[in-house]
Amino acid sequence: MQHEEMILILDFGSQYTQLIARRVRELQVYCEIHPFTLSAADMKKMNPKGIILSGGPMSVYAVNAPIPDRTLFDLGIPVLGVCYGMQLMARFFNGAVDRAAHREYGRAIIEIDDDTDIFRQFPGKTEVWQSHGDRLEKIPDGFRIIARSGNAPITAIRHHSKSLWGVQFHPEVAHTPLGKQLLQNFVSQICACRGLWTPGSFVKDAVASIRRIVGDRHVICALSGG
Repeated sequence: MQHEEMILILDFGSQYTQLIARRVRELQVYCEIHPFTLSAADMKKMNPKGIILSGGPMSVYAVNAPIPDRTLFDLGIPVLGVCYGMQLMARFFNGAVDRAAHREYGRAIIEIDDDTDIFRQFPGKTEVWQSHGDRLEKIPDGFRIIARSGNAPITAIRHHSKSLWGVQFHPEVAHTPLGKQLLQNFVSQICACRGLWTPGSFVKDAVASIRRIVGDRHVICALSGG
């Protein structure tokens, strides 16, 4: 479906991907989840205001790790990498990712070094939800650290000149109290979405679209396991 403002979410197999979409839609911004295999050319055709790279269960250095089209970072579209998404971004820009000495799962306190954009309206220290076995060991080229934690000294990064951000934690879950604020900063401040979309408008548009496609024919609708 065509929307004036849309956030594209690339799925790398995270159990939280649907939650990212839910949080974005709660901000009254339309979003779509697509597989990581989507080409950069197709992404450009969709004309998203921003791209979010989800987390995932794999290691970015694994032989069969899901890898997206590298040129998505050259589209000039703001990108936010979450957990695996951040590590993936770091690998593309010559950062180093390796297994952490201690797997981190649960609440953690991070220290904010830069509160001017993605961490706008955040205190100096805040609680987040971490779920990762790998961590960044070397800052990727062109990036700088904007947040850190005891177990992950490189917890959040941003590029010096490109609109690229990465966070090791999961802002989409309720256990990150200010996670929705972070997503709002990305969607509203960085991607300049105005928040004009509502679920009701989606239903109205979807019904009209389906009626145009179906006409006077019959439809078989398969849901979930169907």
